[in-house]
Amino acid sequence: MTVTRRTFLKTHATAVGAAYVVLAPSLVRAATISFKIGHDQAATHPVHVRLLEAAERIKLQTNGQFLLQVFANSQLGGDTDMLRQTRSGALEMVLMPDIILGTLVPLASINAMGFAFDNDDDIHAAMDGDLGSHIRDRIVGSGLSVMKNFWENGFRQITSGTKPINHPEDLRGFKIRVPVAPLWVSMFKAFGCGPTAMNMNELYSALQTKVVDGEENPFSIIESAKFYEVQKYCSVTNHVWNGFWLLMNYRRWSAVPATIQDIVQEHLNHSAMDLRADVVKQQATLRKLLTEQGMVFNETDPKPFRDALQAAGFYSEWRQKFGKESWTVLTKYAKAIA
Repeated sequence: MTVTRRTFLKTHATAVGAAYVVLAPSLVRAATISFKIGHDQAATHPVHVRLLEAAERIKLQTNGQFLLQVFANSQLGGDTDMLRQTRSGALEMVLMPDIILGTLVPLASINAMGFAFDNDDDIHAAMDGDLGSHIRDRIVGSGLSVMKNFWENGFRQITSGTKPINHPEDLRGFKIRVPVAPLWVSMFKAFGCGPTAMNMNELYSALQTKVVDGEENPFSIIESAKFYEVQKYCSVTNHVWNGFWLLMNYRRWSAVPATIQDIVQEHLNHSAMDLRADVVKQQATLRKLLTEQGMVFNETDPKPFRDALQAAGFYSEWRQKFGKESWTVLTKYAKAIA
């Protein structure tokens, strides 16, 4: 079944309302604080639904003192533009893909290393543990504020309008769209691809007009963005796991009273964990739905892809770029590339 805003709100409204209706006792009526948050996902995506839920809980518990306006589908600009806006203060908050944040804070993309993780347990342990802490420390050092919990996107798969991707050799000469992210451009170049970097809001049109042969995203985005309309094959590569950091403009966030900050953080971090559960539960359902929409699936073995990246010098290049300390933290959890 397609996950929609209506479905989520109907399912969770009672529990959410009961759990968060109590107002913070220390709050007194003051001037309303209004923040905008932008992201690049469709309004039907669980990311948007969970943000709306958090915004409603925050409004209730702060007695309307903090209003969070949520803008989906790159309404406030592409990812790189929203990152610039958040740094300048034109936008108070953004849910930023880790791989795009890596253009500003290189370490922010390290969890999205190619074929580093094989399962949810290992990556969750990493992001809840030392790797997540290590990345957050670097983000804070860049002048942005960041929420504690990471917003999951999940493992990414390769779709194609021309052929299934079964082996690394199938990627040679393949024109694939990737986010505006040096790590992934580098990875697909190592496979002999022709990677084209573009923002999410340009992708459907590029696939439809065959500017690119394919793209790579989690099942949830392939479904919510309706890529099945312009792509025939879905290869289950699980080539990277990624998601979003919830960032705030440091100056605007610092001006929010501490009591309200605590409430906002509580509910946004809570929704991040709700989203994690959503992503894990949805995989089988989404794959079935995409099959019904006509997509043809194939399974892949990660080892030949890792071996190809190793032989191309990809891992040694990025070990050097990230530095020994950060690579050691990564491979504490990503043992396959240690």
